[in-house]
Amino acid sequence: MKFEKKYISSQTTLVLILALLFCVGIVAYMVKTMVFDKTFWEDQRRFNFEQDSLTVPAMRGNILSADGQLMASSLPDYKVYIDFKSGLTNDAIKKGTFTKKDSLYHFTKDSLFMGKGEKYAAMLDTICNGLAAICPKKTAAEYKRHLADGWNAQSRYFEVCKGTTLNYIQYTELIKLPFFRDFQRRKYFVGLTVEERNNRKKPFGSLAKRTLGEMYGAKDSARSGMELAYDSLLRGVPGIKHRRKILSKYIDLIDIKPQNGFDIVSTIDVTMQDVCESALRDEFEVIKGTNGLADMGVVVLMETKTGDVKAIVNLSLYDDGNYYEARNFALAALMEPGSTFKTASILVGLDDGELNINDHTNGNGGVYNMYGSMMKDHNWNRGGYGDMDVAHTLMYSSNIGVSRLIDARYHNNPEKFVEGLKRIGIGADLELPFVGSAKPVIRMPKADRSNWSKTALAWMSIGYETQIPPISTVTFYNAIANNGTMVAPRFVKAVQRDGKTVEKMPVKVLKEQIARPEAIKQIQEILVRVVKEGVGKRAGSKYFTVAGKTGTAQVGGKGGYKGGGHLVSFCGYFPAENPQYTCIVAIRLKYGLASGGGQAGPVFKKVAESVYANAVTSDLTRAKDTLSTMVPEVKAGNINAARTVLADLNIPAYTPNVDKDDMGSATIDGTSVNFQVNDNDFDHMPDLTGMGLRDAIYEIERRGMHAKVQGYGHVKHQSLAAGAKIEPRLTVEIELTND
Repeated sequence: MKFEKKYISSQTTLVLILALLFCVGIVAYMVKTMVFDKTFWEDQRRFNFEQDSLTVPAMRGNILSADGQLMASSLPDYKVYIDFKSGLTNDAIKKGTFTKKDSLYHFTKDSLFMGKGEKYAAMLDTICNGLAAICPKKTAAEYKRHLADGWNAQSRYFEVCKGTTLNYIQYTELIKLPFFRDFQRRKYFVGLTVEERNNRKKPFGSLAKRTLGEMYGAKDSARSGMELAYDSLLRGVPGIKHRRKILSKYIDLIDIKPQNGFDIVSTIDVTMQDVCESALRDEFEVIKGTNGLADMGVVVLMETKTGDVKAIVNLSLYDDGNYYEARNFALAALMEPGSTFKTASILVGLDDGELNINDHTNGNGGVYNMYGSMMKDHNWNRGGYGDMDVAHTLMYSSNIGVSRLIDARYHNNPEKFVEGLKRIGIGADLELPFVGSAKPVIRMPKADRSNWSKTALAWMSIGYETQIPPISTVTFYNAIANNGTMVAPRFVKAVQRDGKTVEKMPVKVLKEQIARPEAIKQIQEILVRVVKEGVGKRAGSKYFTVAGKTGTAQVGGKGGYKGGGHLVSFCGYFPAENPQYTCIVAIRLKYGLASGGGQAGPVFKKVAESVYANAVTSDLTRAKDTLSTMVPEVKAGNINAARTVLADLNIPAYTPNVDKDDMGSATIDGTSVNFQVNDNDFDHMPDLTGMGLRDAIYEIERRGMHAKVQGYGHVKHQSLAAGAKIEPRLTVEIELTND
């Protein structure tokens, strides 16, 4: 068959044209994809390819008090952001038309939400009114302007409630509003970003705030205190997830589950902490009443046998005239301790055998020329002291008496005295886990004495020319109370997970014996006499015996010691016959009359008597026989939680069928407990009386209300009466008591 040339030419031309058109189409589609559909495909890439190996945060562990009360916990809060460029096309904005690819609502300069008719205007009002109710820092009109500003700026990360973090209740209300509700339904649609953060809450407010520590704002990063010292335990291990699109929906697939952080059980006793802080604040007011001013105060209460720090208070004065926990002075402040250091000086002499309890010296009438420098006793203007034995130099806190005793024996060999101080533990490194904790600074003479003077030893012996943080002083006195055994301060006694102990922190012995038993016994007897007969009388109690030592030291300033104020202190233990607790009180006076016994002593007395009164309780086990069962008081709250505790105590408990979170009350019937389930009525206020903090807050928030808490313990009073009609977003005030 013969083909015509002209037909062959026409067919070739057609094929070439079609091929050219195909190529042009490919190029056009590429241009469209790269330019016009760039945002869409970047979004697809981000969700389909960049969502692998996402981090799943772990829940940070709690910090508990010694008796299991919640002192620091993580609760979620939220930040919500709008991407004003996401899902919008110029055509839709110009024409007012929508496609399936567009989001349901669009922002415009005129009406903010684009749409036809009154429906959309009403919707905008609903949104802004809702925002004003949820975040009342702005009115509805201000929210309209606020959102318009975001649109005009074409912000891709515009905060809806600027400057406000939303709690869970506020967040759930927000996502019920139009626009936000639709994004919640299409959870991973680009345009709305919800940042969930774990915010650290402290139910007891500022109580022990500086020791518990702080977090860096929104970051899961500890900055101080126990939060930082035990961060590796509290933080947990994050998990890994990836995101996939299945049936037009994006879902998260967990590859590695997160391991939530451990809970740590601190040694802090909430009641003792409150007692110590209240006693210190009261003394600040007393000092003000005598025309003085205290700008810093510290109280540390330690359990003698274990070294457990039951309370630690650090208050400093701020420009507004109030006292706050801002810096951990007890651990970090290097200060010249003053006369509380005299106990260490005398103990070194007794332990070395250089001093005998019957040795005498003379106070020289209150003024003594010590190598050209005048040393004075506190009563120099009243004639001072004369002849004194070793005990009376401490009982009267005589600068001249102590310095003359020590200088006479160590002046030519000061190295031996400094080595003795280190031997008895006053300069020991306590190896505390807290960042910023200080080590004692005790100067050792150089071989050529270039860092030493004739007066150095004399002034060192009475608490100058050394720097000791309060925690070191109280640890030293605790060793005396503990018959010479020095234990390290302990701030955490156990690590838990899901309420079960996984590790116990042992008591750490720093020195088995700081001095000879004979020397320890002698110094113990002298410290009792300091309070009974000497300058520490105001720290004593008529209910039990107190042993301890006062301290009053000048504080160095820019121009030397003049005008630098004073540090007054008292450190001791109680009851002296069988010591249970050791305590130091240190107050820095900016100006005013200074007296360790007169100002720190009363604080010590208040703390000691309060703690002792709480400890003196009847021992019910003595009345128990083989036929009796001791049934504890069971408060209202979570039934399952109470039932678990009773099971561990082998106490019969009769309960109806309950769900995991059912709340109720209990009655004791002889040797067993009967539970009654509360009605799950979410329209009326339940009776919170007797509930613990966690259960009470749970009952309030599950009904869409907010809780405001005062005090600690169990609920004594609620602002909204039981049975009252619930009002959403209402704040209910609850008052707790430990009675």
